[in-house]
Amino acid sequence: MDSSRAPQSGGPSLDEEAYEWVIRFAEGRANRTDLAALKQWIARSAAHGEAFGRMSRTWKSLGPVGKDLAADATAGPTLRAHDAAATIKAGLGRRAFLGGALAASAAGAAILVVRPPLGLWPSWSEFAADYRTAIGEQREITLADRATIDLNTRTSLSLRAGGTEAEIIAGEAMISTKSNTADPFTVVAAGGRIAAAAARFNVRVDDRVACVTCVTGEVRVERGLSALSLSPGQQIAYSSERMGEIVTVDPATVSAWRDGIVIFQSTPIGEVIAEVNRYRPGRIILTNKDLGRRLFNARLRIENIGRVVSLIEEVFGAHATALPGGILLLG
Repeated sequence: MDSSRAPQSGGPSLDEEAYEWVIRFAEGRANRTDLAALKQWIARSAAHGEAFGRMSRTWKSLGPVGKDLAADATAGPTLRAHDAAATIKAGLGRRAFLGGALAASAAGAAILVVRPPLGLWPSWSEFAADYRTAIGEQREITLADRATIDLNTRTSLSLRAGGTEAEIIAGEAMISTKSNTADPFTVVAAGGRIAAAAARFNVRVDDRVACVTCVTGEVRVERGLSALSLSPGQQIAYSSERMGEIVTVDPATVSAWRDGIVIFQSTPIGEVIAEVNRYRPGRIILTNKDLGRRLFNARLRIENIGRVVSLIEEVFGAHATALPGGILLLG
């Protein structure tokens, strides 16, 4: 018998314990202390690491499944999205989840702690940040006479250079710099630097891409050898590889989250779901590419963000299937 799956002294098997760890993180119930405890649990033996790898990779396997479900059968007996989703829902109970876990090495499990599957929980660098907001949480940080920083949901930020600059590791923040400051306040994000002496600007970091919006004043953005200035209502996105083009946006829409509101204006549903996923535990996975391209309009309070799924079902005739751990297949 596989020792990783065998009960230990009448207690749960390693796979069952690993399953509970994955669910704790997937449902957004974990914190930095839990991550440290998880790392210790994984380090207890190679079998512990392998068990966690199996459970994590099973969650990760939902990503390709969600994409594949949208495609029609081209060769062989392939289930369509609705039927396959129903089959997954029926078979992904606790026992089926454990029995169907994929093989993984201890090294692979360690990688999953650093790069979590489907973004179900923060990476180690996010957990290690000086400040981190939980799902749906917002927080204000005041840095003496330098700046005020409002953190949106699932945001990780660290202070650098003795508190004279900040690094946004992931998430979103509104920075208001003080006018009586001689030197500009600097924000580091996605390999670039954003500086302003008397301004208010929004920075959002997703998948190592930063999006900077100037609300008031003037903001300077530097990435590598490229540098430019933003005026109110201007926005730019960049990554470590390239700098995008300046576009004009409505600052009130970008900063609406500070008032507890999310606004969608002719927004592709794929982008809508990505935004909703920031405010709820688990993950919504689109299983229909055509649906992802449809345009959606809504203005919602953040506490009612879950209504987006039912609205999409009503307006576009979509169907949502719930899976364990807050996973929803929408197609």
